[in-house]
Amino acid sequence: MELDQLEHHDDGAGQRRPVLVWRFATPVRMISSAVLGGGLIHGEWIINAEVALDYRRDDPAVHLGEIATRLGLPAGAGAGLMTAADTRQMSSAGDGGVRCDATVGLSYPTWAAAPDGLSLPEARWRPGTVNLVCMLPVRLSDAALVNAVITATEAKTQALLDAGMPGTGTASDAVVVCCPDGAEGAEGPGDTDSSQPRAVYCGPRSQWGARLARAVHAAVTDGTARYAAAAAAATATATATATNGTTTCGEPLRETMERR
Repeated sequence: MELDQLEHHDDGAGQRRPVLVWRFATPVRMISSAVLGGGLIHGEWIINAEVALDYRRDDPAVHLGEIATRLGLPAGAGAGLMTAADTRQMSSAGDGGVRCDATVGLSYPTWAAAPDGLSLPEARWRPGTVNLVCMLPVRLSDAALVNAVITATEAKTQALLDAGMPGTGTASDAVVVCCPDGAEGAEGPGDTDSSQPRAVYCGPRSQWGARLARAVHAAVTDGTARYAAAAAAATATATATATNGTTTCGEPLRETMERR
């Protein structure tokens, strides 16, 4: 797997921004909630594109497809994520061969079981987001892949609660879980090559689920600490600016907090 920090040409507000690109030497099995390429697929790449906090497009999947095309990635062969977090501050953690890369943006934390009628931003998609890209070195069954998504989400939420965040995540969090691809078969897409080991469980007390949970927890913990430090620095800067007689409006302050 290769991971590159590149640049794309439109952050939804007409500016250039960074984009993280994961490329796999051979196709892998992916399960994800990605804006582009979500579901269960065979994938060759993943992108996580940094966009403006005031993202103005209402077609993020199309936009991500355009970014992938400009990067020379094969169409329909990967998953695309977006975030307003500073992708240069990606946090990574590993445990026993499992890896998690996380970009953490928490401008709009929320509780999963929020009261009915809770006021939320009106945009179809908000880029204040926690994005997880998780990679396991063993082939997972379809059920284990679903289990892995649950385990990763639980570990992310545990990290946020440990940090005192007022929510279980944001309304636009996304996760991608990858594992080696089998050759041919009938049980599921690429999931029957008996020459490769196959994990049928990935809950938090299974061997691979426990490793996944610890990697996600560590990556999100680090990313949340970076976000909190940037938020504190942004608040201090805004206070100093106001003291000097200059007014700072809320939206640029939120964007500064998110981007760092």
